[in-house]
Amino acid sequence: MKIGEKIRLLRIKNQLTQEELANRCELSKGFISQVERDLTSPSIATLLDILESLGTNIKDFFNETIEEKIVFKNDDIFIQENNELKYQIHWIVPNSQKNRMEPILVYLEPGGVTELEDPHEGEEFGYILAGSVSIHLGNQVFKARKNDRFYFKPVVSHYLSNPGKTQAKILWVSTPPNF
Repeated sequence: MKIGEKIRLLRIKNQLTQEELANRCELSKGFISQVERDLTSPSIATLLDILESLGTNIKDFFNETIEEKIVFKNDDIFIQENNELKYQIHWIVPNSQKNRMEPILVYLEPGGVTELEDPHEGEEFGYILAGSVSIHLGNQVFKARKNDRFYFKPVVSHYLSNPGKTQAKILWVSTPPNF
């Protein structure tokens, strides 16, 4: 049994971000991320705090069987909005963080930007479904519009912005999960 994977599934089921769970447990987002990826193991006391924040207990946590979901519907989508940066992220496969890739839909309003992502391992792929975006990779900027795609290894800080006058819609896939 992968404890981190089960914690991640429970967190997503409870519609919490890693940061929200970390705040509830007085832990760092980085620690929660490492636990979910089974890179570190929490102490029993920390595990009990995490499980309590997720609305379960240690007995139920270890007795639960979680079936893998194959088909996802609109009801499964988890949405995060950032009005200040003018974007929405739709996790279209909510439990994908346990997998090797994580697909999301990003909606960027005119003038909107996604949060700056630090360099990480893996790869990033995007397909522009509507509008236009600028892809910022370190000091470089690349323009893309509807039906264009982007693909890069995230070895530098990166984010997207919408320089256009209409909303941009992007299918963005990250491996490993990073959103």
